[in-house]
Amino acid sequence: QVQLAESGGGLVQPGDSLRLSCVASGISIRNYHMVWFRHAPGKEREFVAGTRPSGGVTYSADSVKGRFTYSRDNAQNTIYLQMNSLEPGDTAVYYCAADRQIMLSSLRSSDAYDNWGQGTQVTISS
Repeated sequence: QVQLAESGGGLVQPGDSLRLSCVASGISIRNYHMVWFRHAPGKEREFVAGTRPSGGVTYSADSVKGRFTYSRDNAQNTIYLQMNSLEPGDTAVYYCAADRQIMLSSLRSSDAYDNWGQGTQVTISS
C-alpha cells in the first residue's frame, strides 16, 4: 500500500521560506513520477513541480520558477520542496503525488496520479 506523508507547512510572513517534505512508504520512489501540487480555496488544484522516475529534468510551474526548488532523495524515499520568497498567493494546501506510468504530456495533470498524501497547509500572511 502506497503512503505519502507531507510535512513542513505552517504560517509565515511574505518573503519567508519553508521546506516541505514528503516521505513515501510502500514504494521505491526511484520507480515513480514524484510531484507537488497545491490547492488554494476557490481554485483548481495546480501543479507546482516534479520529476519523472529518472530524475534529471525538473518541471515547474511558471509561478514558482526562481523561488521554489524541487529535489528528491531516492535513498531516503523522500521528495522536498524548498520555497523561498513566499507570497500571499502561495497560500494553499500542498500535496505530494506519485504514479509509476504517466505520459509526459500528463505530468502536470492531477487526474494522472493515483497516489496522494494528506496535504500540508501553507499560509503566507502578514
